[in-house]
Amino acid sequence: MEKLLDQAWAQQFIDWWLITQENLQEVPWWQFNEWLSRFVFYYPLLMAYVWMLGGMIYYVRWERNRGNVLSDLPELSEYPSVSILIPCYNEGENVRETIEYLLHQQYPHVEIIAINDGSKDNTLDILHELADQHPQIRVVNLASNQGKAVGLRTAALLANSEILIGIDGDALLAPNATAWIVRHFLEDPHVGAVTGNPRIRNRSTLLGKIQVGEFSAIVGMIKRAQRSYGHVFTISGVIAGFRKTALHDVGYWSPDMVTEDIDISWKLQLAGWAIRFEPNALCWVLMPETLNGLWKQRSRWAQGGVEVLLRYFRPLFRWRSRGMWPLYLECCISLTWAFLVVAMLAQVPFEWFSSEPQEALEDLSPHWTSMLLCVTCLIQFAVSLTIDSSYERKSGGSAQHYYWMIWYPIIYWLINVGTTINGCIMALRKKRGQRAVWVTLDRGLRQK
Repeated sequence: MEKLLDQAWAQQFIDWWLITQENLQEVPWWQFNEWLSRFVFYYPLLMAYVWMLGGMIYYVRWERNRGNVLSDLPELSEYPSVSILIPCYNEGENVRETIEYLLHQQYPHVEIIAINDGSKDNTLDILHELADQHPQIRVVNLASNQGKAVGLRTAALLANSEILIGIDGDALLAPNATAWIVRHFLEDPHVGAVTGNPRIRNRSTLLGKIQVGEFSAIVGMIKRAQRSYGHVFTISGVIAGFRKTALHDVGYWSPDMVTEDIDISWKLQLAGWAIRFEPNALCWVLMPETLNGLWKQRSRWAQGGVEVLLRYFRPLFRWRSRGMWPLYLECCISLTWAFLVVAMLAQVPFEWFSSEPQEALEDLSPHWTSMLLCVTCLIQFAVSLTIDSSYERKSGGSAQHYYWMIWYPIIYWLINVGTTINGCIMALRKKRGQRAVWVTLDRGLRQK
């Protein structure tokens, strides 16, 4: 009897399986896969033109008649005092040069607050030496590694000024940058932060040269476009100005967020404060020039972005936050795009094995879609570098790095897709409230 029942159940399962297969064959899965393929291809193509349009709007409205960006100063109605904050962790090799540049700011009322955040090298000794030589320098010493957010918060609370500027311990700030940043706070009382224009110092390797073009063609273009469309995804953590009242309003920087710059950008804008982009506020920074260092840096950026998307999901439901909805949606679509790219790349080997050799070779050959994407990339690089060329004159001009950008879609797209997924996983696994502290990163190879 049991054997007959088992046979009956087995027959029912076989019948159900056959019916299911017949139904699945009627579903046009090939069409669904085709739509996904089109999305993976057309999404970066569409966004390239969105960024180009926004960048050109910004250039025409606010940037076209700026003059010599390396020497000109804006006309200010007043010159309020400014406090420049420099959080440092193991910056013994860089901080002396950083502060020497700050001492040449073309601005009358500047105090410099250097924060030693539990450094294990001679950073604290150098800071004390410089403070003894220059009365405008103040040193804050944190006994243990508390993280950049805590260092900035501590210095902000101790600062005597309403306007604060934060830079990294390895950054070189242009002499006229402070004046250009202050201009925005004087012109509009609703401005809570101003993001500067970081440039790459180290250009000795292929990765370094590509990053020079990336910060001009991608980062600079996107910041201009986002400013034109209303909201900025993030300030530049290496160079940004803040209104102290705005920081106090949102509770300053969050100590448990991996990227404090992305976090404070969203906190300010969700609270109703505006963020401006100032391309004349130049700041030269060191960037990774090894694949391992680049992977760690971009993974941290991606993790910080996902952390922000998760934390501020509920506040976005407020009507006053509606201006941030397109930015949030674009970030979510970009995450989805990265996962789809990996999924489609993963199935390529299986398609090769299941197809004829001639068909597999045809898949590897260039198509009009590939040519369209490459041409669009070159147009974007050309437009952005044309806009950005005046800011690169001190380094010899941007045109010399245009050639290296042909490697960007091959190298950086693959790296960014991988780091986006890795960062997303890290953000999901991270415990809420876990302190984000300093780590020693790859600073590249500097040309002496």
